[in-house]
Amino acid sequence: MSTIQIREVKGKQGTDEFIDVLWKLYDQKKYPQWVPPLRMSVYEALDTEKNPFYKNAEIALFIAERDGKAVGRIAAVENRSHNRFHEDKTGFYGFFECIEDQEVANLLFQTAEGWLKARGFDSMQGPMNPSTNHECGLLVRGQSQHPTLMTTWNPKYYEELHDRYGLSKAKDLVAYIIAKEKNAGLPPRVIEHVKKLRSENSNVTFRDFNMKDFKGEVAKCFEIYNSAWEKNWGFFPMSREEFEFAAKDLKMILDPRMAFMAEVDGKPAGFMLALPDMNHVFKRIPSGKLFPTGIFKLLIGKHLLKTVRIVTLGVKPEFRGTGIFALFTFEAFERANRFGYLAGEASWILEDNEPMNKPWTDLGAPLYRRWRIYQKELT
Repeated sequence: MSTIQIREVKGKQGTDEFIDVLWKLYDQKKYPQWVPPLRMSVYEALDTEKNPFYKNAEIALFIAERDGKAVGRIAAVENRSHNRFHEDKTGFYGFFECIEDQEVANLLFQTAEGWLKARGFDSMQGPMNPSTNHECGLLVRGQSQHPTLMTTWNPKYYEELHDRYGLSKAKDLVAYIIAKEKNAGLPPRVIEHVKKLRSENSNVTFRDFNMKDFKGEVAKCFEIYNSAWEKNWGFFPMSREEFEFAAKDLKMILDPRMAFMAEVDGKPAGFMLALPDMNHVFKRIPSGKLFPTGIFKLLIGKHLLKTVRIVTLGVKPEFRGTGIFALFTFEAFERANRFGYLAGEASWILEDNEPMNKPWTDLGAPLYRRWRIYQKELT
C-alpha cells in the first residue's frame, strides 16, 4: 500500500505549489459548481511579506502527497491579534482541500494540530482562509448552487472528513437569497413597515460610495467596521493597514450605487457593501490566471453581471435599535431593482444574530446556504 507524505512548503515557489493543489483536485466536469479563484488573490491571502495580516500572524503550508501526486493541503495559522483580543490560546487551520480519503484528511488535520500544539495552543478552529476577516467556513448546505464572490465552496464529503476526525461545530454562518420575481415588488406589509420606520427616522439618509474620495470613504468604513462587529462571535479588530489592503482589491469591481453609506444627521452611522458576483466571470477563466486573456474576460464580463453578494452590513452601536438594519435591507432591495440587478445573496450572517437575520426573513428571503466553523480541543 502506498504511503502518504506531508510536506511543508515555503517561499514563492512553495506558495505557488500550495495554490496549484486546487487545480489538481478539482475537475470542473465532476464539480461544475466549483469556481476557480484568481491565483493572484489566493497568493495575496498567503503573502507573508506584503499582506499586513501577517504582521501579527504566522502561517505554515502543508501538502499531502501519495506516490508524488498531490492529494490534499492544509494551512496552520497563528493569529496573535485574535488571541490578544479574546485572551485565549486558539489556533486555526485553513485552505483545507482533500480527496475523498479519511486517511489523508486525518494526516492533514494532525499536521496542523502538531504545528499549533508546538506553539502552546489548546484549541483549534477552522477553516479560516486565513481568518474571520477573510474567507472562512466549510460549506455544509448549498453545494448544488453556484457559489458567490468571496465565499467558500467544497464537495459534500468534506463535512464527513471533518466529523469523522472529531471536529465539532463551533458556529454556523448562513446566507439568504433575494431574487426578483417578474412584476413583483415588496410585500404590502413590508412597504407599510418601511414607511413607518422612515417617518420615525427621517434623519437617516443613504448615499452612494464616493469613488472620488475613495481613501476618505474607506477611512469612514474602517471606523464603522471595528465598532459595529466588536461584540460578534469570532471578531477581532483589523488594523487600518489591513482594512486598506483589503479595500484596494475591491475598488476595481465596486459598483458605488450598491456600496452605500447611512448617515444620521449627516454623520456616518453604517455602511453596506454589495459586490457584483464576479464568480460568473471567474468561471470563464479556468486557469485562474489574469494574463494573457483573463483580464479581458474580467473587464468585459463585469458590466454584464445581474447578481450581487451583500458582503458587509455594519451599523455603529449607538444607532442600533432604531430599525436602521431594516431600512438598510429595504434600501438594498430598492437599489437593486432600480439598477437592474435580478438577485442577491446576503451572507455570512451568524446563525444566532437575530437583528441581522430578521430583516431578511421579514422580506421572505429563504435561507439557502450554510457554512460551519469547526473546533477541536488540543489535548
